[in-house]
Amino acid sequence: MAEANGPRSPAVSVRHLVRTFRTPRGTLRALDDISFDVASGTITGLIGPDGAGKTTLMRILAGIMEPDSGSLRILGRDPQTAPGLLQKSLGYMPQKFGLYEDLTVSENLDLHADLHGVPREERQTLYAPLLRMTALAPFSGRLAGKLSGGMKQKLGVACSLVHAPPLLLLDEPTVGVDPVSRRELWEILEKEVKGSSTTLFVSTAYMDEAEHFDRVVILYEGKILGEGAPEDFIRDTGGHVFLIVAPGIPARRLEPEIAKLPEVADAAGLEEGVRTVTLTPNPPPVPPSLDTRTDPVAPTFEDAFMLRLANKTAKPAEASGSSSRMGQGREISWGDTKTFSPTEGDAIAIRDLTRRFGSFTAVDRLSFSVKKGEIFGLLGANGAGKTTTFRMIAGLLLPSSGFLQIDGRDVTNGNVAALRGRLGYMSQKFSLYAQLTVLQNLVFFSSAYGMGGKRQRDRLEELLAFFDLTSFRNVSAGILPLGFRQRLALAAAIMHEPSILLLDEPTSGVDPLARREFWRIISQISFRGVSVLVTTHFMGEANACDRLAIMAQGRLVALGSPREIREGAKTPDSPDPSLEEAFIRHLNLKAETEDGEGSR
Repeated sequence: MAEANGPRSPAVSVRHLVRTFRTPRGTLRALDDISFDVASGTITGLIGPDGAGKTTLMRILAGIMEPDSGSLRILGRDPQTAPGLLQKSLGYMPQKFGLYEDLTVSENLDLHADLHGVPREERQTLYAPLLRMTALAPFSGRLAGKLSGGMKQKLGVACSLVHAPPLLLLDEPTVGVDPVSRRELWEILEKEVKGSSTTLFVSTAYMDEAEHFDRVVILYEGKILGEGAPEDFIRDTGGHVFLIVAPGIPARRLEPEIAKLPEVADAAGLEEGVRTVTLTPNPPPVPPSLDTRTDPVAPTFEDAFMLRLANKTAKPAEASGSSSRMGQGREISWGDTKTFSPTEGDAIAIRDLTRRFGSFTAVDRLSFSVKKGEIFGLLGANGAGKTTTFRMIAGLLLPSSGFLQIDGRDVTNGNVAALRGRLGYMSQKFSLYAQLTVLQNLVFFSSAYGMGGKRQRDRLEELLAFFDLTSFRNVSAGILPLGFRQRLALAAAIMHEPSILLLDEPTSGVDPLARREFWRIISQISFRGVSVLVTTHFMGEANACDRLAIMAQGRLVALGSPREIREGAKTPDSPDPSLEEAFIRHLNLKAETEDGEGSR
């Protein structure tokens, strides 16, 4: 927007920026001659896959790291000559924001105010709108460590804004946050920009967040793949997106066949069909033997991103990024299991499952079952009890009461030891040994499950090849890019060919390319008869599950297929809700019911 006396200068101006790192595999060009501007008073998004260079760029802008070459101007100043002045004008929230969990909400705000020299007499005036905006006012005396994940992220934003900076840098602020908290966080950020002269520069791996940006910069392998208004990218993708349905064939089975067509840039198997992006604005030439129906659909920004990336790399599967060649053209071996229908009985059955921690009830009379060969999604806001449920099923926690059956055996009293070989568990946080190499981690976990000799050696080589980890076999797990760490964690979880796979937010923070490959592998595993129980905050992933359960405050609030979940959330004002809208609607109905009960 132009001022009365002419256009404002950019809040950020980047010219020919280069940054390299030495790695065990050679020199990595994390940023490769990039140039762009961030207009003042706008929200600009930095979007790209894992390893694209987003965090490196954010750290350079925040003054934590220096570029090898190139120039920067931030708020009209050169960081090389005015670092002190710029530090007072910047707010920076890294991916893992440094809250002090032993301090209260107010004490964390005070700490950041001290760091930025905010006068004490001005603090309460500054804090009040921040606490109100983030809905943290009732929790000002609570320890940060006792807040939910979404509340911690909101407190992080409040701390970044405590000195009213004209430029706020946010590095993936919504990673691992549930859809409700993400929506609330964006409402806070948009209000901040509209109500002040603050400029926001935000990195994210969530493609659907593009709708919040005035402009986006797409970063890939250290280079800018494109920049402009999100709607321009979407408009350019018109005519490239189709929904392919084959009667009688589940979309998860059809997707691999569609994905390997040379004209296809992207394919995602959803409940309603295979969402397909083509390299040219024409329907894909599906072989007549598949007996499919192809309908054009409106594009999204994620479709535009995948098309742009496919045009850059010829095909996403051939990219050298985090999803390169994972599982391409290979089948995972799984003992003597055969492909069969997910209707042959329950792999997991729980009734009235309850877990208390002192006076707090984390899981409250939960009941559902998971069939053999089924992908079952467990959804809920942060703190809903999903991870506690996982830990009980995995035998890491004992239920306080209720019934838990795994593979037909009652394990309510914790008798899971005999079944551990049937369970594979991938935790929400990276739980492998950072100091050990990729190969050493896989050897350790396979040995823990009693594998040895030729069987162990063969399985190790198979999984290294399948997950495209062979060239990383002697690299320490702790220095792998996020996408490759997640691959390693999944490889360790399936090393022993379990019959039940527990995946707790397996793709949190992972880019769309890696998520596609993960879900193709998960589908392949389920077709071998393996039951998959997964938690996720990505509604696109939830839409690929066979059935879903939504939890709120430890209780079950909805159960059914994605279509049934949406049907149950219809209203006259919203006759065709998206899965995210349905998710939020079910949580709101739960809250309204409790408010009604509390008022009686």
